[in-house]
Amino acid sequence: MAAEGLPSQFDVVILGTGLTESVIAAACSRVGQSVLHLDRRNYYAGNWASFTFNGLLSWIEEYKNQQEVQITELEQVWRSLIDEGEDAVPLSAVDSSISNLEVFCYASEEEEKEEETKAPLTSFQPVNAETVSEETNGDSEAQDTVTGDDATASDAKTPNEEHEVSEPKEEQHTSDISKPSQSQEEKESQLISSPADPPVEVEKKITYQKLVKEGRRFNIDLVSKLMYSRGALVDLLIKSNVSRYAEFKNIGRILTYRNGKVEQVPCSRADVFASKQLTVVEKRMLMKFLTFCLDFEQHPEEYQDYTEKPFREFLKNKKLTENLQDFVLHSIAMVTQQTLTEEGLKATQHFLRCLGRYGNTPFLFPLYGLGEIPQCFCRMCAVFGGIYCLRHSVQCLVVDKAANKVKAVIDTRGQRISCSHFVVEDSYIRDEQRQSTAYRQISRAVLITDRSVLPSESDQQISLVTIPPLESSAPAVRMVELCSSSMTCMPGTYLVHLTCSSSGTAQEDLAPVVSQLFHVSTIPGEEPSEGAEERSKPAVLWVMYFNMRDTSALDSSSYSLPSNVHVCTGPDGSLCSDYSIKLAESVFHHILPDEEFCPPAPNPEDIIYDGDGPQAEGPGFGESTNTEADKSQAEEEGAAHEKSPSTESSEPAVMDSVTQQAPSDTTPPSEE
Repeated sequence: MAAEGLPSQFDVVILGTGLTESVIAAACSRVGQSVLHLDRRNYYAGNWASFTFNGLLSWIEEYKNQQEVQITELEQVWRSLIDEGEDAVPLSAVDSSISNLEVFCYASEEEEKEEETKAPLTSFQPVNAETVSEETNGDSEAQDTVTGDDATASDAKTPNEEHEVSEPKEEQHTSDISKPSQSQEEKESQLISSPADPPVEVEKKITYQKLVKEGRRFNIDLVSKLMYSRGALVDLLIKSNVSRYAEFKNIGRILTYRNGKVEQVPCSRADVFASKQLTVVEKRMLMKFLTFCLDFEQHPEEYQDYTEKPFREFLKNKKLTENLQDFVLHSIAMVTQQTLTEEGLKATQHFLRCLGRYGNTPFLFPLYGLGEIPQCFCRMCAVFGGIYCLRHSVQCLVVDKAANKVKAVIDTRGQRISCSHFVVEDSYIRDEQRQSTAYRQISRAVLITDRSVLPSESDQQISLVTIPPLESSAPAVRMVELCSSSMTCMPGTYLVHLTCSSSGTAQEDLAPVVSQLFHVSTIPGEEPSEGAEERSKPAVLWVMYFNMRDTSALDSSSYSLPSNVHVCTGPDGSLCSDYSIKLAESVFHHILPDEEFCPPAPNPEDIIYDGDGPQAEGPGFGESTNTEADKSQAEEEGAAHEKSPSTESSEPAVMDSVTQQAPSDTTPPSEE
């Protein structure tokens, strides 16, 4: 819809398409409110967005250009639309929530040379035992990549048309070419090479050109979060039926970094007794403590003396070893050294109660990235009549001086639109409308690596890694490692997200952690020397550091705005999204105190359109008598597709039967 054709009256105008704003939009639209949902960006989800690799490079360029361009406002455009008895509250035109952005590329840019040097080895050269074994292993590795790609597609259960149609064809073609030369070289190697000579593995380099070429296979999140299986977000997805628009995968393992190496954290009964890091005594102590945490409220005498003391002191009082204290504090409760005992016990209890609902860990991750979730709620809003306009913003609010309420907004095209309530993302608010401009910051790093930090039998696992502070003054770091079956990176690579509370710039906070866990070459494409400790570490191919503003500590009293303006803060620094969901529910009840928050949307097969009622009662004149049979068949098919969201399974968790055919399926229709 063109901007000139927008209706002039809405119940709710929402500016920003982040998770909180999108949930509010869906909730309001679902109960019959007319909703106009705007965003100045050209993509959905704001700071919750996911980008392809090429899209992220464009986003980086836009960020740099925004820092250089001075925004000049044309106040005369909207001043003429302000009547007597009204006041104007201008909004910010520049997003300053991202800062200190730095990008480094460590992948080689010499893609063609590798293939040219390999070509002569297949013919017209004296055959060398080492040469043959290297080529044989290199080609077999290429075949393994193709096979892994096929397994990935079947494991994900949500085929992406872009991934299915284009890339696999190229890889299959490569495989067909390599097979004849491989069989020939194998015959020669049997005659020439000695059985005692071990094969030398030659790994194919992933170059920067390869990352750009396969860029559409990446879905890179600006914010890194997971979903507790019994958290507020999962409960809302199930209750509202929005879960039908997406699919999810289990987090396969929880790891921690201790004593210079990565270890698996035992968090379930099976993990505890199978752990090789714990002694028999430690296993008993840990199981006893975790059993106590499940119903700690029933035993107040155990912890009442420590309610005002740090959780770490309570763990020491329970005689847990240093090993167990680290596991519980950083990897199970995931709290800081200063967290009080009762809060630590609640965090541990929540972790344990989420185990087993969908798998062996408490967490889920949405396929194609976290940016899918805000888009799912936008789609629900659009289904119930919400209007969407990207690249479209609000210049100012029109305030009734007498009532101190917003009565209209003036958009960037000069149209005045009346509304009863205005919901806005924090980044649109100017500093002069804030009581304080002191913000917390989140430090973020996004890495593309060539292998996992802890290789295992399956290379298709999502891992959560907790990294205790490397120094007493440094913050604890949370790391999420995503594999290609999560539909967030190309096969043969891993996408790694690091997050911590900021004490400096993101690079200052996280670069030491990156250098501890990964190999960072000094020259792009350079490999570590033979036998070096760095050789055992995954290599960083590309990395981006940035800081993101965390305004979750602010509330309505932190802003000097009219009473019917509701500010939604951006992503917070926690692992889950519960804060954003609770904020969305609070704002909704402030707008509509008597309405239910996100009632279930009807299934498509349950919707009865006008005029369909009489025909549904029985076959009419000229109708086939097979109607009842068709109806029963449809019901059987619907039942076959349904899957209970509460099913406990170790398979990738699918909350609903509706299969996502492509990322574009989850994008609500945009009317621009």
